[in-house]
Amino acid sequence: MQQVRAQQLAEWLADDNRPKPFLLDVREPWELEHCHLAGSQNIPMHLVPMRCTEIDPDQDVVVICHHGGRSMQVAMFLEHKGYGTVYNLMGGVEAWACEVDPTMRRY
Repeated sequence: MQQVRAQQLAEWLADDNRPKPFLLDVREPWELEHCHLAGSQNIPMHLVPMRCTEIDPDQDVVVICHHGGRSMQVAMFLEHKGYGTVYNLMGGVEAWACEVDPTMRRY
């Protein structure tokens, strides 16, 4: 598992010459009501083992949560299951709001 900072992810998503990663948001649905990254797919952490077949194992995956703890656990789980390149968004959506999009609603 690798770590990616919010600004690095923003640059990656803006780079049309680089394939986009699968953005996996592992927060609960009520958390997504507050804020989320555009294009992210929600699979709450506790459902990932049952729904991981929805994630392409050959695509880069960036796992997202509120502060980076849950996403780190899920990223390690996916890596252990044999998924290719898995990243944890360091600091989660909180870091995204602070470093990339100050208009993002925080909680």
